[in-house]
Amino acid sequence: MSADSAIVVSEVTHHYGERVAVDELSLSIDEGEIFVFLGPNGSGKTTLFRVLSTLIPLQAGDVKVLGHDLRGAVNSIRSQLGVVFQAPSLDKKLTVAENLTHQGRLYGLSSGEIKNRSQAMLSALGLSDRNSDLTESLSGGMRRRVELAKGMLHQPRLLLLDEPSTGLDPGARADMWKYLHQVREEGVTIVLTTHLLEEAERADRIAIMHQGKLAALDTPAALQASVGGDSITIRTDCPDQLASNIRDQFACEANVVDGTVRLEQPDGHQWISRLVEAFPVEIQTVTLGKPTLEDVFIARTGHQYLSSEE
Repeated sequence: MSADSAIVVSEVTHHYGERVAVDELSLSIDEGEIFVFLGPNGSGKTTLFRVLSTLIPLQAGDVKVLGHDLRGAVNSIRSQLGVVFQAPSLDKKLTVAENLTHQGRLYGLSSGEIKNRSQAMLSALGLSDRNSDLTESLSGGMRRRVELAKGMLHQPRLLLLDEPSTGLDPGARADMWKYLHQVREEGVTIVLTTHLLEEAERADRIAIMHQGKLAALDTPAALQASVGGDSITIRTDCPDQLASNIRDQFACEANVVDGTVRLEQPDGHQWISRLVEAFPVEIQTVTLGKPTLEDVFIARTGHQYLSSEE
């Protein structure tokens, strides 16, 4: 394990009965980075989150978290983890302060530590005036911020978040990311799962997952650049035949993805006129776009992002 690695995952596999949720996955996460596991439902990212957060045991492979072996040093790992789950964990009948006090007691913090850290966390998250409010009276965005305060109260070295933007409006999501970048500047490693493409673009690096496997891993810019040019999507009644004709006539790669013909080419706007002139009858519509993370997903998996299997 590198001295600069917060997490090292080596050939991890996890089954639910006969279904393989995570399939021989290997990667490493650097200390102090914001790292995103991106994938649709069923991609395996939540299962991996549960393994890393010690919620479920490691079945096969090896994982090291902050220098500790996940199989034999669970307590040492847990003391340095902050975890924010997708499902709400706040007691709605308690105040914000009472929720934080309960969390602090679980980690053995003194009354003075809980008070000082709670005040600092709520101030950083813009919730100083909500200390005495019942959490059931807060908006969804404010509750999510209290969840973050809980997860950071014991000053963990590693913060794990499962779909943290669930239920947040765009403004609350932006505020959450602003805070996450502040936390990263303090040396905390942040690892989160998301199915939101635009959210993943805010990370330092992205691991794109598909059907339990690692489909791609790099920075957002490098992943988008890897597509190889502008993205051209063609709708037609005969996608297989049209893709074959494009390959034959232009000696370029054209693939059928969920009933549409897709190809990536530099100077895509020039290709549109060539394609329409060559196949005026077959082409119904053609669209052009700059490479996105969805294009990366399609290029690496051969599937539309939203239509991936559950």
